Amino acid sequence: MRINTVIFDIGGVLVDFGREHFFEQFGHSQEMCMRLYDSTVRSPYWKEFDLGVLADEEVIDLFAAYAPEFESEIREAMKCVHGVVRRMDAAIPWIREVQASGRKALYLSNYSMKVARDNADAMDFLPYLDGGILSCDYHVIKPDPAFYRILIDKYDLDPARCVFLDDLEDNIAAAKALGINTILVRDHEQAAADLGRMLED
Repeated sequence: MRINTVIFDIGGVLVDFGREHFFEQFGHSQEMCMRLYDSTVRSPYWKEFDLGVLADEEVIDLFAAYAPEFESEIREAMKCVHGVVRRMDAAIPWIREVQASGRKALYLSNYSMKVARDNADAMDFLPYLDGGILSCDYHVIKPDPAFYRILIDKYDLDPARCVFLDDLEDNIAAAKALGINTILVRDHEQAAADLGRMLED
């Protein structure tokens, strides 16, 4: 059955991650950068940004309570998270290539309004897409099947005619369980090649 819709995750697929290096701009040592990274991005509370239920300030309070010894550094860094994701030059040409083949290009991503707002330059591909949904707008995140079903229902998609690209195994497994074709993204070159082969017909 011919694929008619390509569904992109955003982080690690249409933008590059810069989060491992985000804290370096504040002049911290490498050790401190890793501690701040572990206390925020890798903490149990980063997903609260993506869920969009709590205010940004409430999530930052959770980070501070999780690592009170770094409270001042955390609050300073979280004022603006520009650089936590980085623009991918290949994103817009990739989207256009999909559309030129006669398919729709949508997005389905765990994403916070703060990250999107503070990194608008990295998100310049959004107007080129045919639609999509962010977790922060629906208060549900992958791999919850409900999030995928929202997209399916909103755009009246046939899962068997869709392919979903994501960089996380759990998210891929959830899509497969719903009958969606999938591509696990390891890097852009591999993902583009795999998608190209899938769309050859």
